[in-house]
Order: sequence, then C-alpha cells, then structure tokens
Amino acid sequence: MNAAPLTALKQPLVLQTVADPVAAPGHVVVRLKAAALNHRDLWVQLGLYANIKLPIVLGSDGAGIVVSVGRDADKAWVGQDVIINPSLDWGSDPRAQGPQFRILGLPDAGTFAEQIAIPVVNLAPKPAHLSWEQAAALPLAGLTAWRALFTRAQLKTGERVLVTGVGGGAALFALQFAVAARATVFVTSSSPEKISRAQTLGAKGGVNYRDADWTDQLLKLAGGPFDVIVDSAGGDGFAKLIELTRPGGRITFFGATAGNPPGIDLRKCFFRQINILGTTMGSPADFAGMTAFVAANKITPVVDNVFPLAQTDAALRHMEASAQFGKIVLSC
Repeated sequence: MNAAPLTALKQPLVLQTVADPVAAPGHVVVRLKAAALNHRDLWVQLGLYANIKLPIVLGSDGAGIVVSVGRDADKAWVGQDVIINPSLDWGSDPRAQGPQFRILGLPDAGTFAEQIAIPVVNLAPKPAHLSWEQAAALPLAGLTAWRALFTRAQLKTGERVLVTGVGGGAALFALQFAVAARATVFVTSSSPEKISRAQTLGAKGGVNYRDADWTDQLLKLAGGPFDVIVDSAGGDGFAKLIELTRPGGRITFFGATAGNPPGIDLRKCFFRQINILGTTMGSPADFAGMTAFVAANKITPVVDNVFPLAQTDAALRHMEASAQFGKIVLSC
C-alpha cells in the first residue's frame, strides 16, 4: 500500500510503498478514505516529542471501510463505514487514562496511509450525514472537546461559555457542541475573520485577544462572567481567564501551546470556588457519547482544506502557517 511515513526528523514526508497491514485477533484492517491532521503530527515531525522511533506513519484521525478482520467473531464489521477512535488502551478508570494509554500515530502506526490495522474496540459507525472528509476530521478533536465540555466541565443548557483561540479543530468542536447544547457561546481569536466565521457557527460574538482591554470588551459583550471557559493555550493569558470566570465556574484546558501560565492568583480561585480542570483525549464512553451527539444533532465538522495523500507534507506546511480555520484533511 501507499503511505507517507516519517523517516527522519525535520524532513519532508514522502509517499512510498510499505507493507500492507494484517489484522491480528481482535483487530481489523480499515481501507482509509480520508485522514486528518493534528498539531501533534507537526510537532512529531519537528522533533518536539521524546523517544520517537523511526520510521513511523503519523496520523491519529481516519475514516474508511473495514476490509478484513482477525477473528470470525468480528466478521459483521466487514464492509462497514467507520471512524476510528484514536484513544488507545484508555484503561478501566473513566476518570483518567491508565499506564498503557497512547494516541494513535505514535508509537502505533497511524492514518497517513491507504490502510490501517486497528483494534475492533476502537471502531464506531460513521455518522451517516458526514462525508468521508468530514468524518475523518471528527475523532481526536471532537473527542477532546466533548470530554472538556461535558465530562469535565459538566456543561448545562443555558450556561455562558467562552472558547478561546477559535479556529483550531478542538476549539471549533467546542463551539459547535456548546451551541448544540443550547449554551450561549463567545470566542476569542487574533483574527477578525475567524471571529466572524465563528458567528456563522452560532457564536454570539468575540473579541481579539491581542487588544489590551480584551477582557473588559468580553465582559461587556457577554453581559458578565462565564460559567465555562475552554482553553488550549495557557501562557500569560490564562491568569486573565480567572477574571472572566463567575464564582463556582469551571475552566477546562487541554493544551499549553503558549507555555505554562505565570502569576495565577490562587486566592481568587479558592475564594470564588473556581474549578480548574485538566483534560486529555477521552474514554471509550466519551467517544461513544460524542459520536451519538454528533449524529443526533447533525453536527458537521469544519474542513479547512483537503490534500491528496501524496501531498501530506504540503498539508503539514499549511498547518505550520497557522492560517487554517477548521481541520486539514487528507484524501486517501
């Protein structure tokens, strides 16, 4: 089959022929129709992860058709349209992942290929209303946003929500999911265009976080502080999120792309009963809940651009430029 493996750090991904995967017992082989990029893939290529064993096929997101199974008990999956849960071996505790947990695409071979072998427990039926490209855009970012909003923050109908840094995949899913849950949602971005596009997806408004008075603008625009804030940046701006959270509110975060936040006022946190909730990926129950919610509410992932598998490296360069609004997808 064709795949685009990473063979050396900080080097382009080039399409080449590799061995076809074989389904071991409890696994299936999926003929991928589409795959999607995450920043994790870019960071691995740039050597920002430790203990990277090369070569490795990157890619955590994928959708396709089951073509073979490793045991007769799973034959009903053959021919089924599926999406892949990239959260491998979560473990028995729904509160947090276990010691065997890992994300598809490192160290396990990922989806930047024509086929993949995957545990049957990591399959879910593709929501019927989605195209292959839209379905491939859903798993990792959708799972992350779902757990952040509903499992960790326990979002309720009618609450006021802030999603920071809208434009990335998980932030957009958080916006779409919160709107579908009938919350009132506001966003931040450094791009007026992204704020405008977020409003077409149901955001009530947004502000540019590069403005010196962005928190004051946001409080005035929203009419008060927020019940739930979803963040993935951290950094200097995180301390300001405390000011934007109502007493008893929740801040949930799944990244620190701007680094660790300095100067958090712990007194304000404990006196105002603010919950700061870390979250990573999600459990099998989270994935099942997320896919059911997407199907029931006919939520359509935002796809920024589609590249052929042969142009995987060009897709990564597009991500590196940080210009995308939504998910970058590969057609396999």
